[in-house]
Amino acid sequence: MDTPKIFESEYRFCLILWEHEPIKSKELVKLCEKYLGWKSTTTYTVIKRLSERGILKNENTIVTSLVSKDEIQEAEMEELIEKKFEGSLPAFIAAFCRHKKLSEEKMDELKKLIESGE
Repeated sequence: MDTPKIFESEYRFCLILWEHEPIKSKELVKLCEKYLGWKSTTTYTVIKRLSERGILKNENTIVTSLVSKDEIQEAEMEELIEKKFEGSLPAFIAAFCRHKKLSEEKMDELKKLIESGE
């Protein structure tokens, strides 16, 4: 199954959900009002839309995710690399490193991740 695409506002919503799940929809509405400035109707619309797309479920007013943060981030990175770097991970890393100075510690960490295949 392909990871469903989510938009930026939906991602910000999911960040709140992932941090607090499982959560009652009423409580989620309060958090979205506090952190996103959304009205309750907006939150309920997003819950319904993401539920229809298989990203979360809302059973008996309890909302839980069906797709993890890691899965969404991985899908977004794959899409970015495919679209902007012609599918080349080395080209992406080279572009990233050109504009961001990495410490020796961060370079060692990156090298270990690459070598381990994670």
